[in-house]
Amino acid sequence: MKYQPITCVWEVTMGCNMRCGHCGSSCTEPLSDELTTEEALDLCDQIAELGLKWITLSGGEPLTRKDTPLLVKRLSSLGITVNIITNGLLLEGEIAKELKDNGISTVAISIDGTPEVHDKIRCKGAFHHARLAFLTMKELGINTGAVTTITKQNINILEDLKELLIDMGVQSWQVQLGLPMGNLGKRPDWVLEPKQIKDVIDFCYDTAKEGRIAIYPADCIGYYTKKELEIKRLSYKNDTVPPWNGCNAGIRGFGILQNGDILGCTSIRSKEYIEGNIKDRPLREIWEDESKFLWRREMTKEKLSGTCNTCIYGNKCLGGCPNTRLTMNGDIYSENQYCSYHLALKEMEEKYNLCQNSKTLFRLADSLMRQGDYQEAAFALERVLKLDSENPDALKEKGYCEFMCGNYQRCLDANEKVLQQNGQDSYALGGYALALFQMGHKEEGLKKMQQAVDLTGGKDPDLLQDLHALQIQMGQ
Repeated sequence: MKYQPITCVWEVTMGCNMRCGHCGSSCTEPLSDELTTEEALDLCDQIAELGLKWITLSGGEPLTRKDTPLLVKRLSSLGITVNIITNGLLLEGEIAKELKDNGISTVAISIDGTPEVHDKIRCKGAFHHARLAFLTMKELGINTGAVTTITKQNINILEDLKELLIDMGVQSWQVQLGLPMGNLGKRPDWVLEPKQIKDVIDFCYDTAKEGRIAIYPADCIGYYTKKELEIKRLSYKNDTVPPWNGCNAGIRGFGILQNGDILGCTSIRSKEYIEGNIKDRPLREIWEDESKFLWRREMTKEKLSGTCNTCIYGNKCLGGCPNTRLTMNGDIYSENQYCSYHLALKEMEEKYNLCQNSKTLFRLADSLMRQGDYQEAAFALERVLKLDSENPDALKEKGYCEFMCGNYQRCLDANEKVLQQNGQDSYALGGYALALFQMGHKEEGLKKMQQAVDLTGGKDPDLLQDLHALQIQMGQ
């Protein structure tokens, strides 16, 4: 199997006993096409056969579906770790005990603020029931955690909520960005501004450093800033925890809707993103179909727009959470304005655009480049070239930095300008050759690299090393 899934989210029902103002699915009553118990149990078997390690059951409110404990039992008996996300309204007494007896691993309880704020967002008495649910889980010895959707309704009371969670004995806390879909799509004034993501990450960083509760920013919050990486290290208690490595959808995970529709992610649920239905085709057949999940499996940095198209992390990150881009901008290939690294880059650009001394700025860019800060050096050099567009040294360093950021066309363009001034510049010709090679023009790239080496009489060790590397890749 080319792609091995390890996890999925299954929205077992669209029925819900709350009417939350930020509900992304606008859940109310169960839909008529919901899987029957027999169909759902068969799907459990197919999930296990596909080799999944863990699954999250959600909704709607999954506990409004009467056979949810039975699904937990079937999945856990097949060796799958089963987690559930609930609003806690029904998580008392017999249902809670049944979940434990049937092998539930972790129960995540949604809680979005202090009593007043939480009840305003969800319904009267919601906070009281969430608190009781946490206490019940603690008594039963079931792993539990809190899940908070951050909007303008609660961003200013996160500190107060943290203290309440700690007092309730909650040990883990996931925070996620409220995206403008479903009910929240009708309340744009609730949605955070891009600049507020920095406030969220600062809060998570301070909380993680305290060590009183483990905090986990969801996949829609990040990426690649020092604070974000430190939050992960502290919360996971792992110095080698990897940074964001791209969206799991269609690669290592998928989503299931209440009617058996299969998609890459339950949040990206428009008709064009549905890959099939288990009533029509087996789950494995849908997953292994090479014509499915193409929006994710064939996504590349080059298809992204804006800053994401030139970001040094673009090939790995692929723009962060696709649903953030889709819901915020209406285009899954647009830049991610809610990425913390994107915001940092914008601040860099604004900072360098204020500088009017090209020589001072070039010295700074040169220092940044030598330290390996290629992205920031490229921003500084961009400003140098606006002030002194024909500066060959700035063009060559710009070409090198863009190459290191994976922006091969920009590297090509910068070195080409140098060669227009001096066709005998071996450094620029070598950079031009490497960019050509990386862009798929391998024969031409190898030829140009040989020319660059010849210009130095074969005495430049760096160019010789580059030539040798290209020859190896060409099998020569």
